[in-house]
Amino acid sequence: MTDRRLAIDAWESLFRAQHEIFEDISRDFDDSGLLQAEYDVLLTVSRAPDMTARLRDITRNMLISQPSVSRLVDRMVTRGLVSKCADPEDGRGTLVRATEEGNRVFRSVAAVHGRSIAERMKSLDDAELRTLLRLTAKLRPTQED
Repeated sequence: MTDRRLAIDAWESLFRAQHEIFEDISRDFDDSGLLQAEYDVLLTVSRAPDMTARLRDITRNMLISQPSVSRLVDRMVTRGLVSKCADPEDGRGTLVRATEEGNRVFRSVAAVHGRSIAERMKSLDDAELRTLLRLTAKLRPTQED
């Protein structure tokens, strides 16, 4: 059985580290013209084939509710960052695709953001980063496709 006090201490340390790192790297978005939530949408879309992702996949990767993601995507459509259309494989689903402008803005912010993340994480060597990745994956519930 896990030591309860140790579990609480580890959780608090993980939470505080995440909060401090997040606060640091969130500054990457201050003058970017892109909200962090919009970046998260574009990150998911950019990793998908043809830069097109299902709305439900975007929602699964976000830390906000499905209605909030839908409203966010609608605002991004209005801003010309993404387009959306019905999913031909699922009549109830929606496909979201990055526009040229969305991809340009995303790539610009991603370069800065990636450097910030690498800088913040440089205190860990590659073996420690792999261990961190493995441990945090164990803490997350498995996600069904």
